[in-house]
Amino acid sequence: MRDGRPVTVVVSADGDGVVSRTGSVLLSQVADRTGLTGALTAGLAALKQRRSGYEPGRVLRDLAVMLADGGDCLADLRGLRDQQLLFGEVASDSTAYRLIERIADHPALLDAVRRAHAAARAVAWRLGVAPERITIDQDATLVTAHSLKDGAAPQYKGGFGFAPMMVYLDESGEALAGVSRPGNRAAHNVADQLVAFEHALAQIPDGHARELPVLFRADSAGACHELIDRCRERGIGFSVGYGVIGRVQAAIRAVSEDAWVPALEQDGSERANGHVAELSGLINLSTWPEGTRLICRRERAHPGAQLSFSDHDGYRFQAFLTDQSDPDIAILERRQRQRARAEDHIRNDKDTGLSKLPFRDSEMNQVWLELVLIAHDLIRWTQILLLDGELAKAEPKRLRYRLLHVAARLAFHARTATLRLQANWPWRTELQRAFARLATLPLPSG
Repeated sequence: MRDGRPVTVVVSADGDGVVSRTGSVLLSQVADRTGLTGALTAGLAALKQRRSGYEPGRVLRDLAVMLADGGDCLADLRGLRDQQLLFGEVASDSTAYRLIERIADHPALLDAVRRAHAAARAVAWRLGVAPERITIDQDATLVTAHSLKDGAAPQYKGGFGFAPMMVYLDESGEALAGVSRPGNRAAHNVADQLVAFEHALAQIPDGHARELPVLFRADSAGACHELIDRCRERGIGFSVGYGVIGRVQAAIRAVSEDAWVPALEQDGSERANGHVAELSGLINLSTWPEGTRLICRRERAHPGAQLSFSDHDGYRFQAFLTDQSDPDIAILERRQRQRARAEDHIRNDKDTGLSKLPFRDSEMNQVWLELVLIAHDLIRWTQILLLDGELAKAEPKRLRYRLLHVAARLAFHARTATLRLQANWPWRTELQRAFARLATLPLPSG
């Protein structure tokens, strides 16, 4: 239809210069400008066997861009390979597979990938990504496997697959770490939590952990003495969920009604349903580090909700341990509740490659998980450095529709290439401005 009238469509195959995925070039270029591509190539230099072969850093960069672009398996590299005018030559699926396989065979190479990611993060922070404080959120999730793979196991919710442990930085929304785990591994497994915790800390650029306040958050799975003791050793604050059972229930019943204060909405206003009280003086916390506090939130169950054995007098309760000294417990409880944003990051990563750990070998799936983390950060760095307003916070699916998958005509004249966007595309100005800002980012040294 055109102007309300039906039209006859005639198809011809003689077009020239039309390209799609123009916005995804931003992701590729941000990887280059932050030095990620070069750092990956340098860290994996031993893998390049001939001078004419693909640079390892470019292969991994293209894999990460493919995931950020919406791909979920190696075959989706063709989406970039078929756009050679935009992305240049892209490695074949078999070349990418062999690279992942070789990295998986040598743990030192996987560490090199993590170090390259951390080096690029340091550059991104210098360019403007650095947060004003550091809050580390750790959470596990379930990923379904549809075939028998190394490490896949029955899950406690009745599925079959994996249970990766993910870590994010709340203020900037960056991905700090991910540990692939069997599906039957408990969320409170201390060894896994410590590995993820240390990988996350290694991603924070030098100096920032000393200059900025750092807080570690988790749900009740994080209430492990070994993990909390590690936080104290590192000078990091903690705020972790705590089970409402036994003596905690008794402490809740002993709280006087006037000790409950209104909980807060995210904008600072009082919640219509919710109160907070401190239980520290009503329960023995001597086994936890000095200064540990126990804070509880109560709220009326929603209509139709089924109460559990830990509920009392029509209320539902949630408690958490923290060593923060802020006297306003409502602010501390709101801060703990903000940990739920990690679940949003996990959901978005499942739309960015995490929904499938595609290889039979568990070590190769760990490499894939590292690529998911890089893809996550390429999106976040692009949003923070190049975009404004709603697009700077948009989830991947929306960002792909509005910017990343936009088609345009690429015209060449003399030594200049002009990308001609559709004149009436609603977000053409934002995409044009993003490319202009990209051009102002400094090139990596060396």
